[in-house]
Amino acid sequence: MNGDTMSHPGPRHVSILSTGSYLPGDPIDNATLERLCGPMPAEVLDNIQVRQRHWIIDPATGRHTTGTSAMATTAARRALARADIDPAEVDLLVMSSASPEYQLPAVVTYVQERLGLAHCAAIEFRAACTGFVQGLDYARRLLADGTYKTAVVIGAESISPLLVPMYLGMDPELVRMRDRLVINSFGDGAGAVVLRAGEPGSADPDGEFRFATACLGGDRKPGMQIVGGGTHEPVFDQAKRKRLVEMKLDVNGTATFGPQVFVAGMKDMLARTGLTVAEIDACVLPEGNADYFTAEFDAAGVSPEDQAVLAKNIVENLTTVGATGSAAVPLALDEGWVEGRVRPGDQVLLLAVEASRYLYAGLSLRWEAPFAESAEEIDHVA
Repeated sequence: MNGDTMSHPGPRHVSILSTGSYLPGDPIDNATLERLCGPMPAEVLDNIQVRQRHWIIDPATGRHTTGTSAMATTAARRALARADIDPAEVDLLVMSSASPEYQLPAVVTYVQERLGLAHCAAIEFRAACTGFVQGLDYARRLLADGTYKTAVVIGAESISPLLVPMYLGMDPELVRMRDRLVINSFGDGAGAVVLRAGEPGSADPDGEFRFATACLGGDRKPGMQIVGGGTHEPVFDQAKRKRLVEMKLDVNGTATFGPQVFVAGMKDMLARTGLTVAEIDACVLPEGNADYFTAEFDAAGVSPEDQAVLAKNIVENLTTVGATGSAAVPLALDEGWVEGRVRPGDQVLLLAVEASRYLYAGLSLRWEAPFAESAEEIDHVA
């Protein structure tokens, strides 16, 4: 805890100083996956929109080339380099991931180790898409009240280890179509942001962050479920399964109910902020422009006027990275900042929709960081 916390009361303004990201290996295109696990109908590929993705696994051999904590550390180092902050200044690490290397210790502690931090606060959210946004809000609250001064918030995901067993060693023509859909949809990666607290009393109560989160699937079956390796049944029974750990995806449920979760999250955020859709300069919404998502906007209650605005200001990169869970929002945010789609002074809305139990998490903020250096420009520093 900062030594001056008690002697200098008053909430502090919190700023996002920078972002960073990491994608493992070379991009894997759809033609490569077709050779390995069989073809997908062209209309299905067009609907899910993913043209390439990055995996921590060699798709042909299944060998790992990196891991969740290594990707997270590189993304964090890039973000710190852009902010010109030494890792030693970080006193709070917050991370979200549904794919850690180990059940324990928490993967964030391995990032801490890789950053050379013998001592810092390390907090982990076990979640997917919503976890990064939830973690970002949690971190900024701890900075605003003076508990910590400098934080790195990370979202990282290694999904490919669940995908490769669906086809490796099999005749591609015998891979189930529903498995091919999952294989083609997901990618790995990591993204990070650096936060810093200002002086005591510097917060503007009318201009700070606004946050909302909810789970809308308490009475629905999971849209996505990772089964195995947990305590749902005896280990010796789990060991009899064809795959110890596997991903189950309710394709129809996520395609039809997912947009409704987005609308609920958007309405919640607009009510809390007093903003209109037209007043949002950049809406960081992974998958927000995918056909299966936008096709449901009418049924979900998004007006034609708001749809036209969203089509212009949604910031996402699903086509080039795939669905990346906890990494989705920070990867899109980083790309949007580097490419100038997120600009100084913009009103930004981060909105994550997670299929696991139909959750959303939203965070609004005014973007303060200047224009970004490219990853190539900072890699020699990081």
